[in-house]
Amino acid sequence: MEYMQYENIWITKSIYEDAETKYYENLAKAPVSETHSTDHGAIKFFEKKAVEFEKTINAIVESIKQLELRLSKVEKSATCAAPAQAAKAAPVKADDDDDVDLFGSESEEENEAAAKLREERLAAYNAKKSKKPALIAKSNVILDVKPWDDETDMKQLEKEVRKISSDGLLWGAAKLVPLAYGIHKLQISCVVEDEKISIDWLQDEITAIEDYVQSVDIAAFNKI
Repeated sequence: MEYMQYENIWITKSIYEDAETKYYENLAKAPVSETHSTDHGAIKFFEKKAVEFEKTINAIVESIKQLELRLSKVEKSATCAAPAQAAKAAPVKADDDDDVDLFGSESEEENEAAAKLREERLAAYNAKKSKKPALIAKSNVILDVKPWDDETDMKQLEKEVRKISSDGLLWGAAKLVPLAYGIHKLQISCVVEDEKISIDWLQDEITAIEDYVQSVDIAAFNKI
């Protein structure tokens, strides 16, 4: 509504100008007697319009004052709200007293105790683990030892085979198994540690007993 009053000023102004123009045109055309009558009417018309114009101006001035007042209140309200929002958004700084850990010493002692207990348990576990015997890979091997002929002394052959000794080698049971034509082979078992005894090495050692042994074969091989 306020801005409509500003537009009414310019509409009224054009009416004034048209009326003034017509007045002077009639004044130039009319006789002297009519001129005085027209002057009197025109004066009253302009006086009336002047009063209306003054009222309009006063209304506009009052509206401007009210607008300035409202604008001032809005600016003041925005100025007051900005610090409040900033204070609300800003993190609340804890008091200096909050930074003081009244139980700091106890926490440190508890941490030290926990660390010490953990180290003791770890040491105990490592000690127990070191005492536990490591798993040794072993194999159970059965060998077939064949003589040269039926005249070979099989008991002496077995004694010569058992003379082969080494760390990680343990001889087991043995027996004679018939082959053909009265010839027997010596079937003997042993347990070997895989990391210490090579089966190829053991076969070579037995074959080296040339006076009694013709050949050596593996009859069975099983991991323990």
